[in-house]
Amino acid sequence: MDREERWQRLTSEHWDILIIGGGITGAGAARDAARRGLKVAVVDMNDMASGTSSRSSKLIHGGLRYLEHYEFSLVFEAVSERKTLQEIAPHLVNPLGFIFPIYDGGPVSVNKLRTALWVYDGLSLFRSPKLHTSYTPEEALEAEPLLQAKGLKGVALYYDCATDDARLTLETMLDARQNAACILTYVLVSDLLNDQDGRIRGVQVQDLISGHTAEVRARAVINATGPWADRTRSMGGGGRTLLSPTKGVHIVVPRERLSLRWAVVCSHPTDQRVLFAIPWGRDSTFIGTTDTFYEGDPADVAATREDVEYLLAATNAYFPHAQLGEDDVICTWAGLRPLIREDSDTAERLSYTHREQTAESSVSREHEIVVGPDLLVTIAGGKLTTYRRMGKEVVRKALEVIKLAGGELPHMRDPKTGRDPLPGAIGWPEDDDSTRVSRIILEKAPQLSASSAQYLADHYGTRGIDIAERCNKDPRLLEPLIPGRPEILGMVDWSVKEELAERVSDVMMRRTQLHYRDHDQGLGALEAVAQRMAEILGWDDDRRAQEILIYQSEVGRSRAWRSE
Repeated sequence: MDREERWQRLTSEHWDILIIGGGITGAGAARDAARRGLKVAVVDMNDMASGTSSRSSKLIHGGLRYLEHYEFSLVFEAVSERKTLQEIAPHLVNPLGFIFPIYDGGPVSVNKLRTALWVYDGLSLFRSPKLHTSYTPEEALEAEPLLQAKGLKGVALYYDCATDDARLTLETMLDARQNAACILTYVLVSDLLNDQDGRIRGVQVQDLISGHTAEVRARAVINATGPWADRTRSMGGGGRTLLSPTKGVHIVVPRERLSLRWAVVCSHPTDQRVLFAIPWGRDSTFIGTTDTFYEGDPADVAATREDVEYLLAATNAYFPHAQLGEDDVICTWAGLRPLIREDSDTAERLSYTHREQTAESSVSREHEIVVGPDLLVTIAGGKLTTYRRMGKEVVRKALEVIKLAGGELPHMRDPKTGRDPLPGAIGWPEDDDSTRVSRIILEKAPQLSASSAQYLADHYGTRGIDIAERCNKDPRLLEPLIPGRPEILGMVDWSVKEELAERVSDVMMRRTQLHYRDHDQGLGALEAVAQRMAEILGWDDDRRAQEILIYQSEVGRSRAWRSE
C-alpha cells in the first residue's frame, strides 16, 4: 500500500484509537491496540523514532541508580521488562557488561556497591544476563588498560542490555502494521476536533509531503508526542504545563581513540553525575549523557560546545591516556526526556505518585497518564525499557475513555505483546547465535561480504534473509554504500518498500544510522541514497536536491557546536 492509499485509508475510516506520535511509546501502544483487534491509526509530524526515541543512551536497563532512592518497585518492573525484551527481540536487545570503578573519595564505596548489585540481581530474580562479579584493581586494569589507575580501589562488573533504539521502535511499529494498523509519517496534527459536549472526536491533519488536509475520526485519541505533549494538549485547552524536559547529549568518538571491552560507569568529576562510555559496534564508542533543563522548541535541540566539553572532561578523567579532544568527536546527538514537572496538576494524574526531587537528574523518569476534560489521553515520561508496559497501560486508559463516552467495545483478543516476537525475531536461533542467521544470509546472497551478512543479521534479525534474497536478484543492490562499511544499497530499497522511509534523512539517520556510525556521517553515500530513493519514489531533480539539502542540514546540526 503506497502513501496515497494509506492517506485515503487514514482519512476515510473511523478508528477506535488514533495515536499521535510515532516514538517508542506510540509504537508500544499501537502494537498493543492492534493486536487486541482494535482499529488503530498512528500519525507523526516527522519520521518514526525521529525524536527522543532515536537519541537515547540505547540501553535496556533496570536503573541501578534508582536503588539509591529505594525505588525497588521501579527497578523490579524495569528488570522484568528487560528480560521480556530479550525474549521478544533477541536480535536487538543484547547483553552488555558494565564495569563500575570505585575510586578514593568517590561518591560510592565498595561495600555499598556490592550490596546494591546483590539487590539488583535479586530484583531480577537472578535472571540478569550474567550475575555481577568483582575485580581487583590489577585485574580490572588488565581488562581495561585505558582506565584511570590512580586511586582505584575496586571494580564491579554487572550486566544490563544495549539496543538499537530506532530499530526497536521501528520493528514494534511494523508489528502493529502487520496487525492492520494504519501508519503515516510526516502528517501534522493541526487541531483537535470536539463534539458538542466538548469531547474529542478526532483531529485535523495536514500531509506535510503532499500538502493535503483532512479530518481523522476516532473514538479515542492518545497523545504520545513526548516533548511535544504539552503543545498537543494545548490545542484542546490542555490545563497546566505537564512537562519539565531535560536535554541529554551524547558524543561519538572513533573506537581506535577509546577502545573499551565493556561499558564504563563514570561519575563526572565536577558534579558527580553518572554517565557512561559505551562501545558501539566495530568502529565507535559513545559517551553520555548530559542532563540539563531545556525550555526551547523541541525541534531545535542540539549539542552545545559546553555539552561536548562536559563529556570530554569526564572521559579524560576516567581515561587519561586517551586524551580526547574536540577533533576526535565524529558526531553528536541530543534528545529531550519528556519528564513530569513537580508542580504539574496532580488532580489529573492517573499513574505513579512517588517522585524523586529537585535537580535535573533527579526529576522522575516514571510515566504519567493524564486524561483531560476533552478526554484526550496523554502519556508522558517513562523509560525506553518499560515502553511495552506503558503502551499497554495507555491503551487500557483509552478503552476506559471510550466506555466513559458511552461507546461499546469490540470483542478483543489477548495482544500477547510480552510473548510473541517482533518481526526480526521470528525464527531467531534459540541459542541466540546470530552467526547462524548470517550464514543463511550468505547462502542466499553469496556475493555479500561477511561483514555485510553479519550486519544484516544483527540489525534486521531474520528479516535480513529476506533482504539478501531480494538483493541477490539485482547484484547492484549488494554494493556497499560506503567502501569498507557493511551497509549496502539494497537497504535503501528495503527502507522505502518495507519500513516506511519517506525521506533521505529517514534512511541515513534511522534505518542505516550512517549519520552516527560513519566517520563522515554518511555524506559519501548521500548522492547514491538520494538517487536510489528518487528512482523508487519517482522524485524529480528538484525533490532529490531538496532531500540532499535537508540531510546536509541534519549533519550541520550535529556539528553546530563547533562554530560556537
